[in-house]
Amino acid sequence: MSIHILHLHSTFNLGGKEARAVALMNAFGDRARHTIVSAMPDQLAARESIAPGIKYEIAQNPPPLSGRPSARRYEEIARFMRRFDLVLTYNWGAIDGVMAARVFGKGLPPIIHHEDGFNADEGERLNPVRNMYRRIALPAANALVVPSRLLEQVALKHWRQPADRIVRIANGVPTKLYAGAPDPTRIPQLQTRREGEVFIGCVAGLRPVKDLPMLVRACAGMNARFKLVIVGEGPERQNILDAAESMAIEDQVILPGFLPDPHQYMGLFDIFALSSVSEQAPISVIEAMAAGLPVVAPRVGDIPLMVSEQNAPYLAPRRHEVDIRDRLDTIAKHPEGRRYIGETNRQRARSLFDESAMIAAYARLYGDAMGRPDILG
Repeated sequence: MSIHILHLHSTFNLGGKEARAVALMNAFGDRARHTIVSAMPDQLAARESIAPGIKYEIAQNPPPLSGRPSARRYEEIARFMRRFDLVLTYNWGAIDGVMAARVFGKGLPPIIHHEDGFNADEGERLNPVRNMYRRIALPAANALVVPSRLLEQVALKHWRQPADRIVRIANGVPTKLYAGAPDPTRIPQLQTRREGEVFIGCVAGLRPVKDLPMLVRACAGMNARFKLVIVGEGPERQNILDAAESMAIEDQVILPGFLPDPHQYMGLFDIFALSSVSEQAPISVIEAMAAGLPVVAPRVGDIPLMVSEQNAPYLAPRRHEVDIRDRLDTIAKHPEGRRYIGETNRQRARSLFDESAMIAAYARLYGDAMGRPDILG
């Protein structure tokens, strides 16, 4: 008999946490069925990645996950959660599912809370009110899962969670898929290359926390010929286009929108780049490593711990466009060095960040929480 899992999300568009949640749903197969709540009911794009045959439903008219603190609302959420075998909550936008268990916990199934990082409003400074709220709510969760060492330290220091209830599980991707040749038709603008031109890729939600206009400005200052491809969708699209126009490189900046199956196009790039205000353990960096790319990015989150030793000099010490530009320009001039660094990243991704290890770790955690350790394994 399959178990019934409730997933509480602030949105269910396809970002890092949603991609991982869907990968786990697909891996668990017919051993679980799923009910998904999106606090923003129109943001459900991640369901397109759920594999055929997976039993799931989008909850209709669930109790609201956001709003002012309210015993009545918490009671409604708790009543809704009681029908499931396991409840999984994701990030600040679903923390009220945990608070509901804190206030009305009797008879509730086990709850696992996941924290994956912060938006721009907490990118550089944590919100003390949210810190306090998490301190109050999180003791009701069976475990707190984080993907990075940085978030583990935040949970210990700022959310004051005991170490034995924090579980760090590294994000993972199916690394073998990235060993194959990319499909050049996925990004048609890259099918021709000028002499000496490099293709710089970025895969990210177009959100303020990614600060992608900075990446545009950094590329604009390069001496090397380039095309910059930013794969993703979001509210910052026009700001990125405006930055490209203001730097007179609009013909060199390509925004193809969201593209599924990154293993089919990641290898089209020569360099992977980020300019984020805040990151934890970005899946896009793992994907780039698995595809054999060097990574240029600020030293944010766990990125310095993720990339190979050979890649480390190409992480900018400051989150500044000049520092990012200089590293892009240097690595652009050395194709053999790019390939060597990329191969060291590929080997590191295979040894540390393969999806199979991630799936096994989550299956153990969820099974143990339900007292059925092998149900999802």
